[in-house]
Amino acid sequence: MNPCREELPHVYPFRFVERTVEKRGPAEGRVRALVTVNGRRTEAGSFLPPLTLVEVVAQAALLLEGGDPGIGRSGFLAGVSDFTFDRTPESGDVLEVEVRIAGVLGSIVRFEGVVTDGEGRLVASGAVTVKKGAAA
Repeated sequence: MNPCREELPHVYPFRFVERTVEKRGPAEGRVRALVTVNGRRTEAGSFLPPLTLVEVVAQAALLLEGGDPGIGRSGFLAGVSDFTFDRTPESGDVLEVEVRIAGVLGSIVRFEGVVTDGEGRLVASGAVTVKKGAAA
């Protein structure tokens, strides 16, 4: 499945995920991201900054959610927790992001994500919390 532009409101250079690899349910599955050689997000062969992987997990969750307007277009990233960074991806790496909904409380949704490289090595993992609805 290839995402439509409407499914993810982000555009270059702020769009990091490329396509859905496998969808198991709402916001659960795998998404592919590509660290482009000579891309704006790379410098000296590294993905910059490592905290960008938090955004990769958030975009993967949104893409798997189907671009729910309540989450993606009028919601906002409300929290980041338990993130660990095991290695910095390099230009040319293909990243796989496993995402699942970890909990829902009213208009707050917590997503857990694991980022691995094309060889299955752990790159990063952690959780993002999204608040549905417009920012106050």
